[in-house]
Amino acid sequence: MKIVTWVGCLALLMLMTRGGTSANGGDGNSLVNHVRAANSRFTDVKVAVTEGYAPIPCASGVDGGAVGIRYVNAEYLKDDVPDLKRPQAVMYEPLRDGKMELLAVEYITFKGPAALEGQLFGFTGSPNRYGLGPFYQLHVWAWKRNPLGAFAGMNPKVTCEHAHGRRIGE
Repeated sequence: MKIVTWVGCLALLMLMTRGGTSANGGDGNSLVNHVRAANSRFTDVKVAVTEGYAPIPCASGVDGGAVGIRYVNAEYLKDDVPDLKRPQAVMYEPLRDGKMELLAVEYITFKGPAALEGQLFGFTGSPNRYGLGPFYQLHVWAWKRNPLGAFAGMNPKVTCEHAHGRRIGE
């Protein structure tokens, strides 16, 4: 009986691990791959600034983890339909050496419910910490693996530790 339980648990763990890999940016997740291909230009934060994105402070979660520093394009916030190549926000983690590492992009729309290539957006009601009306959002962790999933809000592997005391936009 104990062997059957152990084998069953091992099989379940293998399925969960395999599913987690594809949901976290592996080759099995076409949306993550499409986002990465469409937005790889943002590996250099200067490209985001040139394209009209402006930084907002690093955001951490109450239970740990963070989304890093979001660079938001206010013009793209007016888009009713999400465009893979025009994310409303690009997210970076400030590193110890002062560089910014591209993590993810975020799609935001005020029209919903919304989806991108079949992936549903999450709903954020109002009032919220951004001072916005109700909106729909989708994070896509295309460059930094998120153990909570490729579309989770916060990433426990991201920190705002090196965001303080540095000039944003470098």
